[in-house]
Amino acid sequence: MESLPLLILIVLAFVLLIVMPSRQRKKVQAKAQAMQDSLTVGTPVMLTSGIHGTVAGLGEGTVDVQIQPGVVMTVARPAIMEIRTPAADAVSPENTAGPTGTVDGDGDPTDPTR
Repeated sequence: MESLPLLILIVLAFVLLIVMPSRQRKKVQAKAQAMQDSLTVGTPVMLTSGIHGTVAGLGEGTVDVQIQPGVVMTVARPAIMEIRTPAADAVSPENTAGPTGTVDGDGDPTDPTR
């Protein structure tokens, strides 16, 4: 009977160290698979390499990503890290005020439109 608490402790350690991380990994994989399955043409995405682009085409295991007008890359579906959404607080270039009080090398105020 003295070994019963030790056996319970070993079983608990097994559950915590083996089963729980595998459940977490399955959840992460399921979330990534759902994100990749939800891709449609025109969706803005970011690749695992940090490249931003727009989905231009979908294949069985690949995605065509347009990174510039006329420049399309074909990548494996797992290379899509996240779907990008426009920031709600994004500032348009017309509403951007340049830095105040800055002066360029010749003493003239800097022009933020340059």
